[in-house]
Amino acid sequence: MSRPYNDEIRTSPAGLVRRLLAMFYDLLLIISIWMLIGFIAVAINDGQAVEGPIMKATLFSTTFLFFGFFWTRNGQTLGMQAWRLRVQTMDGRRLSWWQALLRYMLAIPSLLVFGLGYFWMLFGDERLTWHDRLSDTCVVLLPKRERK
Repeated sequence: MSRPYNDEIRTSPAGLVRRLLAMFYDLLLIISIWMLIGFIAVAINDGQAVEGPIMKATLFSTTFLFFGFFWTRNGQTLGMQAWRLRVQTMDGRRLSWWQALLRYMLAIPSLLVFGLGYFWMLFGDERLTWHDRLSDTCVVLLPKRERK
């Protein structure tokens, strides 16, 4: 069972623009991780380019581990932290690894159908994407922290 967050703060559903901006930040991090993996693979392969299903599976799995680690730990990737977003279960708990995997896998078709799965959030008061609904998760906007 996932643990609840320790905070007693008011959250609201996150908007599309913030979510897209956080995704862009995370995309930059993912690309740098992919480049590092590529450099290591080329070094291991005596300077030759590495292609094929093993390389693709490695990149796919590494990308899931990036998101899964952050989503199950504190609900925020680095891009989400910058934009004060957090992914959580519908009842305010941390995601399990199973929910993180489900969310990750379902986000792919949401994006591949011209982003329709993401734009779907514009048509409901809950602001849920397809993968939010199907994985029983939501992305919330956290309030600004007071500076001391």
